Amino acid sequence: MSTTLLVIAIPVAVTLGTAAGYLATRRTVERLRAELADAAWQLTHDPLTGLLNRIGLRTAHTAVAAGPPRPLIVILLDLDRFKEVNDAHGHDAGDDLLMEIADRLGHLADAADGTAARLSGDEFAAILPLRHHRLDDLADQITTAIAAPVTIQADNGPVTVTVTASVGMTITASTDRLEDGPLHRADTAMYQAKHHGGDRHLLYTPGMVMPEQGHRRGPRPRDLRRDRSGSVE
Repeated sequence: MSTTLLVIAIPVAVTLGTAAGYLATRRTVERLRAELADAAWQLTHDPLTGLLNRIGLRTAHTAVAAGPPRPLIVILLDLDRFKEVNDAHGHDAGDDLLMEIADRLGHLADAADGTAARLSGDEFAAILPLRHHRLDDLADQITTAIAAPVTIQADNGPVTVTVTASVGMTITASTDRLEDGPLHRADTAMYQAKHHGGDRHLLYTPGMVMPEQGHRRGPRPRDLRRDRSGSVE
C-alpha cells in the first residue's frame, strides 16, 4: 500500500513542481516585460507632460519616414513670458501651466493625425501630415488654444493666467532627416515670430535667418548642451 502511494506521489509532486516553476517563470517574464515597457516609455516621453520628448519625436518621425513619402508640417512653438508665471507663482504653478498647454497641443495634434512633443522647458513641437490643412487656420487654432486662460494652483490659492505662443512652421518631405533641416527651419521661423512681438505664427521662407542673439531671450537648453557636447541631444 505504501509503495503504491509513493509511486502515485512522485509524479504528482513532479507535476506540481513543474507547474509552480512555470508559474514563477511566467510571472518573472511578465514583470520583465512590464519593466521593459516602462523603461521604453520613460526613454521616449517627457515625465512631466506625458508628451513625447526629443527622442520620442525622432522615433515617431522615423516611423512616418519608413512609409510612403508625403509632405509634413513641422511646428515649433515657444511660450511667451512663461518665465513671468514661474517668477510670480512658483515652479509648481509653472508645471501646472505646462501640463495644460501640453494637453491642449496633444489634442490638436491628435485631431490632425499628428504627433506632439515637449522638447525642453516651455518649447514644444508637432509633426503633422500636410493633407488638406490650411497652415494659417492650423496655426490660428494652436495660438488660440494656448492663449485660452489657464487656472493654476499658486502658493496662495488658484489663479488664472494667460500666456501666448510664438509659432514657427515649415513644410518638409517625410523622408528628410528631422534634425538636419526641418526643426532648424521651424526654429528660425519661431524665433522670428518671437522677435516680432510673439503671439503670432510664421512660416519659414528661404533666406530667413535667426534673429541676432541680443534680441533673443537667452540661450536655449539645447544650445547649452550643444556647446558642451558638440551635438544636440
